Amino acid sequence: MSTIRVQNLVKRFEQQTVLQDLNLTIPEGSFFTLLGPSGCGKTTLLRCIAGFNEPDLGSIWFDEDDITRVPAYQRNIGMVFQDYALFPDKSVRDNVAYGLKARKVARDELTARVDEALELVGLKALAERYPAQMSGGQRQRVALARALVIKPRVLLMDEPLSNLDAKLRLSMRDMIRDLQRQARITTVFVTHDQEEALAMSDQIAVMQSGRIAQMDTPEALYSQPVSAYVADFVGSANLLEVEQVAQSVVSVAGQQLIVDTRDATGDGLRKLVLRAEDLSLQARSQVQPDNALPVTLTGRQYLGAKALCRVALDNDEVLQVDVPGLQTFQPGDALWLTVPQTSRVISQ
Repeated sequence: MSTIRVQNLVKRFEQQTVLQDLNLTIPEGSFFTLLGPSGCGKTTLLRCIAGFNEPDLGSIWFDEDDITRVPAYQRNIGMVFQDYALFPDKSVRDNVAYGLKARKVARDELTARVDEALELVGLKALAERYPAQMSGGQRQRVALARALVIKPRVLLMDEPLSNLDAKLRLSMRDMIRDLQRQARITTVFVTHDQEEALAMSDQIAVMQSGRIAQMDTPEALYSQPVSAYVADFVGSANLLEVEQVAQSVVSVAGQQLIVDTRDATGDGLRKLVLRAEDLSLQARSQVQPDNALPVTLTGRQYLGAKALCRVALDNDEVLQVDVPGLQTFQPGDALWLTVPQTSRVISQ
């Protein structure tokens, strides 16, 4: 296990700066996720940590060891790629053993460690098969066993679940998290899937244009985003422009609401963050509830336990609201949208 420190890292490709003076510390033994859309720099950062990309400026440390210019094969990392990167002409056993053979591990120890790694990922019975004879999930487990068997200082994973179907992704992410906790290996996981990041991580760094927009626990990122970008990327939020008219009071579509304005600083654009599951709807025929806005239902998708509703404000802004699946509002209904007073206003 190692603590990873990235200091003032800059990486350019020709005229484009992909990582911009980036700093972060990844605690020893943690499951740390780099989250963001395509092109934000998350894979470039992972490849710099791995040693596949050499930074233009800055440094990377494993504990007290500066590994910035150390070749990838000398960093003692385990790497799991998106496309598995297995040797098609080698059996499962030989794929897993490859890193140990390169390190000239004695035969008896090699056999024992390969058997242990295959047992961990539930593939010992398939040790003599070849990658082409296996499903995508099984191949990904082989790749994971190959990364773990060398007992690396850090484990790096580049969107390892993106090629799997939805049901298999759920089981694989549970297995990866369980194995990481058991091995207590410092792990850096790259994904663009915010649900994966929230479900698996001890900490998440949300990346934006080569910088870290926010780094925190999953719970804090979801409940206390520092910007509209983070609020919308982590969990997908309704973001409404507001005018702060007094302490704890804002104006939205001509209506006043009581909300949390502590984070609405400066004179710039401010947005009210509304999570779909925090909102509620009532028929407009009822008395107006406290802290409510008049809306019209424009669409409804029944999803079983819940229904996803689209509602329009009087200024034509559209919001998404989660309601119980048994609620029977229909498009065209005039409704009240109740906003919790704990809803937060953030600066853009």
